[in-house]
Amino acid sequence: MMQKKLILDTDLLDITIRRLCQQLIENHNDFADTVIIGMQPRGIFLAEIIHRKLEQDTGKTILLGYLDATFYRDDFRRRETPVKANETRVPFIIEGKKVVLVDDVLFTGRSIRAAMDAMIAFGRPATVELLVLIDRKYNRELPIAADYIGKVVNTLTSQRVLVELEAQGHKQNKIWLINKD
Repeated sequence: MMQKKLILDTDLLDITIRRLCQQLIENHNDFADTVIIGMQPRGIFLAEIIHRKLEQDTGKTILLGYLDATFYRDDFRRRETPVKANETRVPFIIEGKKVVLVDDVLFTGRSIRAAMDAMIAFGRPATVELLVLIDRKYNRELPIAADYIGKVVNTLTSQRVLVELEAQGHKQNKIWLINKD
């Protein structure tokens, strides 16, 4: 039996995203040297929402890319079934840019480490910041921390965080904590 507990409902999620955007605006001003990169597969939906909101709020054009780190993962060759890669679309050079890497959930830190390796193909950024909707505390395997956090959630390894966004085809934006019993 699976138990679901609502972490963020539609309204709270909207407030959380607005707060994250305000923090980005405070730190990046006009976004002249800043790019946003969403991590495939699920971080791109959040990146698109944040990108759209930032462009509305600032009136500036902000570069947006998608990054797939599948082949950079340290567990890539250890899987039973081959992993299917997603599209990487970074149609700009990140050399000297401030990169805001966006993902939905920060868990062990391994995906972020892989993303940083994958990013180097597009140049050497001036800085890399991490924005996540959910930071799963106590599950980190690598020393990786987010700069912008929607919500910190204490989770067990046996639990799963499920992010449902309208952009992914769900009826409402909601985030759940699922107990796998």
